[in-house]
Amino acid sequence: MAETVLVTVGTGFVGSHCILQLLNHGYQVKTTLRSLNRKNEVLEMLTFGGITSFENLEFIQADLTKEANWDLAAKGCNYALHVASPINLEVPKDENEFILPAVQGTLRVLTAPRDAGVKRVVMTSNFGAV
Repeated sequence: MAETVLVTVGTGFVGSHCILQLLNHGYQVKTTLRSLNRKNEVLEMLTFGGITSFENLEFIQADLTKEANWDLAAKGCNYALHVASPINLEVPKDENEFILPAVQGTLRVLTAPRDAGVKRVVMTSNFGAV
């Protein structure tokens, strides 16, 4: 059986490209979406990228700003790619409006895989960090 990789926020630019590469290399992929209503966006991007079968892809509704479903997202995964962060397109009044959700989301993404026995978590930064 193929190894399974969790990719946070499959609708993001980096996340969607990670999913594409992982599927092309034979991995099972779980990806999180704040709303499953956005699933078709990911499927369209993957189709455009040449994916014709989605049997190795699973969507989990999980929001970086909420506790729900992170345990489900990490369950059965060998690896996790945390390539997303909650962002607000408006300039925050206080830096903590930006920093706290990112830190809390990262802690959720680190805790759930740890508890699920994931071998390795890879994290990237976010454009907002600039």
